[in-house]
Amino acid sequence: MTRTAGGSGTSSRPDRRPGGGSPLDTRGVDRTLWTRVGGIQGVPLDLLTARIGRRHYAPHTHDEYAIGVTVDGTETMLYRGERIYSAAGSVVVVEPGEAHTGGPARPEGFAYLCLYPAAELLGAATTAEAGQAPAAPHFAHPIIDDRGLGEALRLAHHALRLGADPLEGESRLLGVLGTLVRRHAASGPKAVPAHHRAEAGRIARTVATRLSDELTAPPTLAEVAADLGLSRYQLLRAFRDAMGMPPYAWLAQHRVARARALLDAGHRPAEAATLVGFADQAHLTRWFRRVLGVTPGVYRNSVQDSTSRRPRF
Repeated sequence: MTRTAGGSGTSSRPDRRPGGGSPLDTRGVDRTLWTRVGGIQGVPLDLLTARIGRRHYAPHTHDEYAIGVTVDGTETMLYRGERIYSAAGSVVVVEPGEAHTGGPARPEGFAYLCLYPAAELLGAATTAEAGQAPAAPHFAHPIIDDRGLGEALRLAHHALRLGADPLEGESRLLGVLGTLVRRHAASGPKAVPAHHRAEAGRIARTVATRLSDELTAPPTLAEVAADLGLSRYQLLRAFRDAMGMPPYAWLAQHRVARARALLDAGHRPAEAATLVGFADQAHLTRWFRRVLGVTPGVYRNSVQDSTSRRPRF
């Protein structure tokens, strides 16, 4: 993905390539645009508009839900151990913490729109009583064939991105989220995992916490395995089963997330790279593009632009 952030009045800058052109106007090439909308129940909401011609995202996760609609072509993803496909008109829901990839299923590429609501926002869209704690909805199937919902999502995305009428944008958004949960969320919580999955989750959380705590000088795989009384193979298998990726990929993605926060705060890319443990700015840039699809410099500029334009509510 590439990121260009904007305020609720929206500021959006496409990730341009040599030769110019606007995003989403050329098949077979990558054009991406992010917009950050403020004032949605007190927190920002990120929106993505993208045409992907060749790029395939590395395995990664999101802290929020990723809810999108394919508007042209066909996307393919690895999600929950399966290869899935999303054709034009399909709604795609990726739950927080679920590792996934993404890329074009055919040479002509695909285009999609996506928004990234926090679990609290998605739960609040259907909470009946004031003060009631919202539950995080679970979606058993990531690909939803609901053309009416897909069109409503497209219209909500458009209204939010333009920012001409914040009330319209937020109303459309909450309507879409409420319809999504009522029609397609599972009736109950996720099933309790089997013992081996629970143990794999415990191991993975322990390893992830240690890697996060020792971000700039991480331990070796052998050191972590020895401290847990495991072989390196056992640790790798447990971590991959729980996280959907090996520890090195999780660490790189976590560093990207931390670097992103530093860029949001005004740090330069080279500073952020050093502070999160990347070897240099080029190393940060490679992983930043693999996970977010845009360079750190473009992302930082877009965030600064959005902050300067964001209206206050």
